[in-house]
Amino acid sequence: MSAKHPIIAITGSSGAGTTTVMTTFQQIFRREGLKAATVEGDSFHRFDRAEMRKLMAEKQREGHGHFSHFGPEANLFEELDALFRAYAETGVGRTRKYLHDAQEAAPYNQPPGTFTPWEDVAPGTDLLFYEGLHGAVQTDTVDVSRHVDLLVGVVPIINLEWIQKLHRDKSARGHSHEAIVDTILRRMPDYVNYICPQFSKTHVNFQRVPTVDTSNPFTARDIPSADESMLVIRFANPKGIDFPYLLSMLKDSFMSRPNTICCPGGKMGLAMQLIFTPMIWQLMDRKKRAF
Repeated sequence: MSAKHPIIAITGSSGAGTTTVMTTFQQIFRREGLKAATVEGDSFHRFDRAEMRKLMAEKQREGHGHFSHFGPEANLFEELDALFRAYAETGVGRTRKYLHDAQEAAPYNQPPGTFTPWEDVAPGTDLLFYEGLHGAVQTDTVDVSRHVDLLVGVVPIINLEWIQKLHRDKSARGHSHEAIVDTILRRMPDYVNYICPQFSKTHVNFQRVPTVDTSNPFTARDIPSADESMLVIRFANPKGIDFPYLLSMLKDSFMSRPNTICCPGGKMGLAMQLIFTPMIWQLMDRKKRAF
């Protein structure tokens, strides 16, 4: 953690909806006039797309069927930890970009599914903002979460997460239903060991819970909408949270525990604006006083 160079991290599994949360934070940064160094978690995968496909095939032949992007073998956890540590100390660090598709790759004259060269974070940013799988990951050798000043988990219940992944990977990536199910199964050990434990370290968790039947996510014809969901918001430390204000602003909300608010799913954007804007003010005030 750092007063001079704060770090905000959004962590969540594939299909959890972290990209939507990132958009909300970008709106806050723009409104408050803040310059954020944005880092995508995919940039710290160890292998490019072609290498990953080759290695997965090799691992399958060797009987190691659980090799996945969720675990340490396929990621550069040490480099991610080094970036967070360096930024917290100096406001700079080393990162790169993963080029997901042709549109992203075109400016770099590289194929999709590859990485740009490593480069330094531009100096003079107000904060570092991470969005990806491993914003709070911990192993025997690294603990990324120790560097983060505001850590947010995005955690739909597992059936909803799978529905979102199935629909996204079919429509946006052209994957078959069978291939997506195979991916879910292959990732499960790493999901349990490296994704789930992060949500015990987060300062705030957002969990979307459908109010429609999702008992068989593999046959769901559509993704439950925000209006067909409730949002469970859990605060690790409720001290200083103005719950009466939040309840008054989030219509039809209620508290299920002393540190937990439940509100309609369609209020997610508003809830994030109400909760995180004061938290970002506090980080920026602490930053000013540190200098």
